[in-house]
Order: sequence, then C-alpha cells, then structure tokens
Amino acid sequence: MNLLVGYATAHGSTREIAERLGTRLGERGLKADVRSLADVEDADAYEAFVLGSAVHGQAWLDPAKDFLRRNGELLRVRPVWIFSVGMPSALRGPWKGMADKAESVITADLPGDIPYQGHRLLSGVIAREHLPFTGRVAFRLMGCRYGDFRDWPAIDAWAAEIVRELTYG
Repeated sequence: MNLLVGYATAHGSTREIAERLGTRLGERGLKADVRSLADVEDADAYEAFVLGSAVHGQAWLDPAKDFLRRNGELLRVRPVWIFSVGMPSALRGPWKGMADKAESVITADLPGDIPYQGHRLLSGVIAREHLPFTGRVAFRLMGCRYGDFRDWPAIDAWAAEIVRELTYG
C-alpha cells in the first residue's frame, strides 16, 4: 500500500516525527512517502494518509490546512490519520489539563469535514528561541520547561496501530 506521511513544520520537530512514522510504517511493509504537505502535487497517488502539523495558537499551520482544503474530497474516501505536534508535555501544574482541551480545539479548526481514523496530540521540541519574547515570559510564568518531549516509543506504537488497521481493517 502506498501512503503519504505528510507534515507541516515550523522548526523541524514535526518533520522528524513524520520521518520516524514513515520509517516504522516502511519496516512493516508499507510504502510510506514522507513529504512536506506544501510539496505534494498529486495526492491521488496515495491510498492512505498520515498527516500532521505543528500547532501554533491551537491551530495547524496554514500549509497543512491548505492541503486539507485542496484534497478534502479525496481525503473523505481514503483512510486518514492525523497528528498534531505541540507542547502538552511541557505544561506543568494546573496547566497540564489544558492539553486535553486543546485537542478538541485543534481538530475542530481543521477544514474539510474529513472522517479521520484517529488523531494524536504529540509533544515536540520546545526551545527558547522558538518563542517570541512575550511567549517566553508567559511560558516561564506558567512554569513550563523547554526541552525535547517527543515520546518515540508511543510514536512507534501508533505506527504499529496504523499498520494493523490498514492490514486487518
């Protein structure tokens, strides 16, 4: 099966997650093409999709949302899994509960009314230089911490789930 692992990234963390997913899917016998969503010209060439974006302001980046708009008709009839990369693991204390609420806000903002097989809100890399000054101040006041919060075993397990769903329906 030929599938697209497409991504939109701001600082590279989402691309690296997409690459990891593509590698794991390929190891399990699927032909996974990992590409920036801005560079995909022929979505019809794929039988299934794993699509992800970095999240800024509780929303996917414009190139990812544009891909969904352009290909909504196709995506409504083929299997689609989505992932969003934000900072849920960087949140601490009372802010930690925001992650559960953020997921529904993120998916509600996605265009195209596409019946996704599943969605994962993943943590990425949060570095000081990724945030503007006011964002850094708010981030620290909330007690958040910088770092690489990607959970590679959970990402690998999700890839295995996708393979099972595609293989055994």
